Amino acid sequence: METLKTNQTLRSVFNILKITYGLVPIVSGLDKFTNLLTNWEKYLHPGMVAMLPFSPHTFMLIVGVIEIIAGIIVLVKPAIGGYIVMAWLILIAATLLASGNYLDVAVRDLTMAIGAFSLARISKIVSANRIYRNEE
Repeated sequence: METLKTNQTLRSVFNILKITYGLVPIVSGLDKFTNLLTNWEKYLHPGMVAMLPFSPHTFMLIVGVIEIIAGIIVLVKPAIGGYIVMAWLILIAATLLASGNYLDVAVRDLTMAIGAFSLARISKIVSANRIYRNEE
């Protein structure tokens, strides 16, 4: 009985993380096209902007597409998607830290990266336990 309860708890945590780390990048990515939540270009490191071969707006559109794809991967293959989102969040945080701006957002993104890592790890446990689902 305890194993059943533990598995149910683990699945519920897994599902919350999967939905969160699937939908947040998709919403964030879509917002790169509308800037309803914020003007995303302001988060770009000035040195990076100077190196871009195109406008910051175009860069953010590319970022948006990448984020949408990452979110979809999380929803379909959370074990892989969790690691992708984790790496993406770490890169964003590193860029913000290097710029010396928006340090609060960098800390938030590093914390979210830990959650994405947790999703990837828990995903492997949940998928391994799926073969036992009918026995519970």
